[in-house]
Amino acid sequence: MPADPAPSEDPAPTSDPAALADPATADPAALADPAVMAGCDNRIKLTRVEIGRQEEEAVLAVLRSGMLAGGALVAELERAFASAHRAAHAVAVSNGTTALVAALRAHGIGAGDEVITTPLTFVATLNAIIEAGAVARFADIADDLTIDPAQLASLVTPRTRAVLPVHLYGLPAAMAEISEFAAARGLTVIEDAAQAHGARVGTAPVGSAGTAAFSFYGSKNITCGEGGIVTAADDDIARRLRLLRNHGMGQPYDYVLPGYNYRLTDLQAAIATAQLARLPRINASRAANAGRLSDGLSGLPGLVLPAVPPGRVHAWHLYVVQVTAAAPIDRDQLGKCLDAAGIDARPYYPALVHDYACYRDHPQVIIDATPRACRAVREVLALPVHPMLTSDDIDRIVSCVRTALTDV
Repeated sequence: MPADPAPSEDPAPTSDPAALADPATADPAALADPAVMAGCDNRIKLTRVEIGRQEEEAVLAVLRSGMLAGGALVAELERAFASAHRAAHAVAVSNGTTALVAALRAHGIGAGDEVITTPLTFVATLNAIIEAGAVARFADIADDLTIDPAQLASLVTPRTRAVLPVHLYGLPAAMAEISEFAAARGLTVIEDAAQAHGARVGTAPVGSAGTAAFSFYGSKNITCGEGGIVTAADDDIARRLRLLRNHGMGQPYDYVLPGYNYRLTDLQAAIATAQLARLPRINASRAANAGRLSDGLSGLPGLVLPAVPPGRVHAWHLYVVQVTAAAPIDRDQLGKCLDAAGIDARPYYPALVHDYACYRDHPQVIIDATPRACRAVREVLALPVHPMLTSDDIDRIVSCVRTALTDV
């Protein structure tokens, strides 16, 4: 199998000092400072993070307040996120993995229960199911690389409690079909929306109709370094989420159920709230870059470009192509060509989530046959699509890929 993935879900945000400035607000003199520019090179990063003046001022305000945790900013983030995603509730937690665990536990899913998900995902999806005490089952993927609703029925047993679709790379899964399937069988649907801030199905944002877990990890479309949030449509689920994140405590020292410390700090909430205000612009920029990449890369032999099914709006967290057997070189060879040209690219993901020694014989992991996912995992390659790409950057990416796939 391919090499093990990097330890984090997405590449770590760039450490280039120039990348920390918001181009819309940064002081031009600061950007021209030799100390800033010294950290820059000509390499095109797979991801770059915008941290601007708004975030700096918000963090300073928290520091000066002396209330680093337990203040009002977490509630402010929750209100803003719920509004942006048209959700009845949003409950902020310490990270995206915790968001998934909390969502599963809030729905009462645990020991003996089975949860159906996709094998083409980051390991947090599987780890959360295991942490909750449930057993993971795996459905194969559709052409769009998200879970195929037609593959769910054969996996349902008397122990099945939930379906956990992943909005992979920022593309919503086929939620209408999944929701209809689950409702007919009394199953819970929990969306892994870690990569899908602002994505939509029709006019409805992901996470607006049920329970969904989002991540604010350092390379996400919006970030606070580490953090997460769960949206919920049900009042009781939201109440349970709030109890679970704070040691099960309703009122001070009044414990309603066994809980945990899943709390987000006000420092993190301040950053995430500033980022959230820019989400429409961030996603629009990513979509524009994805469009330019697709225009430039169309028609190449053996290269399958990401397509968005009708009725879905992609958040473009990642732009992932598939280098198929019809291409003159394979995925890893194309990655080496890009690397030599100073362009970051990475398989997302280099192996199916269960295809590591620690999971193969795990009692909470049932490895179902998923031939399409097995093929896709050998083909997928993420190219840069972040908002800080320039026109020249996109031209370089397109030129390198076209040259690699035609000059053979």
